[in-house]
Amino acid sequence: MASAAVLWFGDFMSAVPLRNNKAAVSAARTVTVLGATGSIGDSTMDLLRAARDRYQVEALTANTNVQGLAKLAREFGARFAAVADPDRLSELKDALAGTRTECGAGESAIIEAAARPADWVMAAVSGAAGLKPALAAVDRGASVALANKECLVCAGDFFMQRAAKAGACILPADSEHNALFQALGSGNREELVRVIITASGGPFRTWASADIEQAASDAGAGVETPELEHGTEDHHRFRLDDEQGA
Repeated sequence: MASAAVLWFGDFMSAVPLRNNKAAVSAARTVTVLGATGSIGDSTMDLLRAARDRYQVEALTANTNVQGLAKLAREFGARFAAVADPDRLSELKDALAGTRTECGAGESAIIEAAARPADWVMAAVSGAAGLKPALAAVDRGASVALANKECLVCAGDFFMQRAAKAGACILPADSEHNALFQALGSGNREELVRVIITASGGPFRTWASADIEQAASDAGAGVETPELEHGTEDHHRFRLDDEQGA
């Protein structure tokens, strides 16, 4: 797998593969955002918005949020927009009438978006539904910022083997994984003894130890995940990843 660097611009993060570093500085890069209307997608669009001269949007996708997708496609002049719900194609076409943006709907359209020729792909479709699109980006050797943990949970070895075969660059975009990625690259690897990953916030983060011991007796206690606002102290300490594919 190609090595990569993570660059910080104020409050925004840009993951740039070292092999493409000179190209990133001298020319605009094409970008596809899978899950553009979710929380990770929203943060990604803010990054692109802050550096419009550096990026050209190739494709955007959303799960069901047609109006949000169309708004972003218009704003960024996306060449292709796709909604996962196959019954929403007409609505998407109407919302993008008068533009040059091509439209698609259904799983095949999401995969098509990932397969289009973008230099860099943000893979932020939540759940196992994100695996096929991420693989489509990987198979053409793209740089893929992976915010979808299920790709590795469901098919980790298979996914990474495909990436290695295609020469794709996988960059961890999920908060905990990216923190580890940066930490591992900040010093001498030989000095590392062990890495401890703490649990996410979850519904038990404010519970007393005695209450947690009894949690198994409450069938619904562990179902809800807290929603934390991006940019707050809580967000930096705990993850917000359940709305990525909205």
